[in-house]
Amino acid sequence: MTWGFMSKAHIISLIVAVVIIILFSIIVSKLSKKAQKIVLFIFSFSGIAAITFNLLRWNSPLEYLPLHMCSINAILLPFAVLTRNKTLCNLLVVWCLGAVVALVLNQSVMETTIMSDVFIFYYFPHIFEFIIPILLFKLKFAKLDYKCILSSIIITMLIYTGIHFTNVYINNYCIENNILDYAGNVIQVNYMFSVEPSNPLLAIFYNIIPFDYWYMYLCVPIVVVYLLVIYFKQINLEIKRRYYAKI
Repeated sequence: MTWGFMSKAHIISLIVAVVIIILFSIIVSKLSKKAQKIVLFIFSFSGIAAITFNLLRWNSPLEYLPLHMCSINAILLPFAVLTRNKTLCNLLVVWCLGAVVALVLNQSVMETTIMSDVFIFYYFPHIFEFIIPILLFKLKFAKLDYKCILSSIIITMLIYTGIHFTNVYINNYCIENNILDYAGNVIQVNYMFSVEPSNPLLAIFYNIIPFDYWYMYLCVPIVVVYLLVIYFKQINLEIKRRYYAKI
């Protein structure tokens, strides 16, 4: 059965993902602190397993470098679990949202069949890339800090900018040296989708700002609203504290 996009199989898989997330959270929450950290650390490598799979499976490393947000998330996740660094953990609160988007807007793998190796190494890593950063805070391994909002946005945009220039370099290199993919086409990469939109949502952004790189900045207001919701309680308490301090 083909996974599809907003097909019956796709919708069921999203429901199953929610069930997996809930069950995983419940099971982990009942473990001892030491066991929780071990389990989270082990599952944090699922994204790295997916990166390795794609590099070996498709035999086209230039097209499967770990330069998408979810791939960078996958590389950083074990370090976040191990170190519990505040800046890193709060950054991954932003990036875990990308894992949800990847599951919902799955156009890049919609033609794969359910439970194929491609599906498994796409579906399950994205589930854990979403839930593990959240569990780090829920289980009190890390602390939410609204002061990290600015650093999270700045770090994300700096990485995005670096990835865009990497896209430009790789694409120009492939054109100049006639580097071909398996189908005989010149390889052109689009990491973090800075070159062109890859799904209907990003297509809307591109219609508003029809310029590569710049159109993705329309994601920033969405991220800001998302973070304001996440940190609302902290921000509200800080506003009240400052208000009463002036009285």
